Amino acid sequence: MGGQACVFYGAAEFSRDTDIVILAEPANLGRLAKALKELDANCIALPPFEEKYLKRGHAIHFRCRHPQARGIRVDVMSRLRGVDPFPKLWQRRTTMRVGKGLAIQLMSVADLVKAKKTQRDKDWPMVRRLVEAHYAQFGARPKRERIDFWLRESRTPEMLAGLAKRFPRECHRISKERPSLIKACKADNDAVTLLLEKEERAERAADKDYWQPLRQELAELRRQRLRK
Repeated sequence: MGGQACVFYGAAEFSRDTDIVILAEPANLGRLAKALKELDANCIALPPFEEKYLKRGHAIHFRCRHPQARGIRVDVMSRLRGVDPFPKLWQRRTTMRVGKGLAIQLMSVADLVKAKKTQRDKDWPMVRRLVEAHYAQFGARPKRERIDFWLRESRTPEMLAGLAKRFPRECHRISKERPSLIKACKADNDAVTLLLEKEERAERAADKDYWQPLRQELAELRRQRLRK
């Protein structure tokens, strides 16, 4: 669900770790624990590897020590801000075949874009590249689902203006939910730029608010550890 997925979707990103989202249920967590053992991976930070922390939205971090994966970090989550619960993510996943018999399950590009709307500066250029890479791949084969994705998630005035011109009916429909499309239909790039910046600020603020209680919980866990 992270940088590795971005690479597969054609929006290359240098990634120092592997991010995965999982279904936090006992049997599934048992399978993950077995895989981590094969990787000789240790939990390297708080919180500990427990179901209750995953379900509250925490990320759990591991470092691999197996010779073929030495130093690789694995970050595990089960709940993401602004993204649907795992069963829906699984239904919409993209399956990529690599080599013989190896299947990699990727978060859908639309869900990945939502997951990347964080307070981190590095994620917003990736949101733009993911949408642009998807349009480059499927622009000649527009379907309603794809058109809606491009219109809802494009991050540049030029791309939005082009989409508005190409798909005016769809643009008018979605503009009720995304004000920047109203200005895009008029090719008012300056106004679109301001509205895109407003969208980004709102998402960054929402992400900060989401993580604040989780950070407070981590701070309390650290205090408890120091008292022991």
